[in-house]
Amino acid sequence: MSNSQDSAAVAARRMQIEAALADYPHVSNESLGGLIHWFRKEASALDVAMLASNEAIAESYNRFRADHIDRMTLQDVMKGLAFAAAVGLAVCFIIWWVV
Repeated sequence: MSNSQDSAAVAARRMQIEAALADYPHVSNESLGGLIHWFRKEASALDVAMLASNEAIAESYNRFRADHIDRMTLQDVMKGLAFAAAVGLAVCFIIWWVV
């Protein structure tokens, strides 16, 4: 597949996502799953920026992001706690080593 075919496929997929976002929150569970997957696994920074700058879907886009993408999950909290514990243990070890 050539670059022009790749970019055409990416643009077509982005258009599908725009259409689904335009209908948000009145989308099927399957469509919602596809939106979430696209944002988390497929979308490039440019794709997200192009959607974010589209005034026609701005309200739906912002609502979708707030509802599904930008929320802090339990996994995010656990990662933060694990990092804080690791830093705390490192600081304790350094203090113990020095004293």
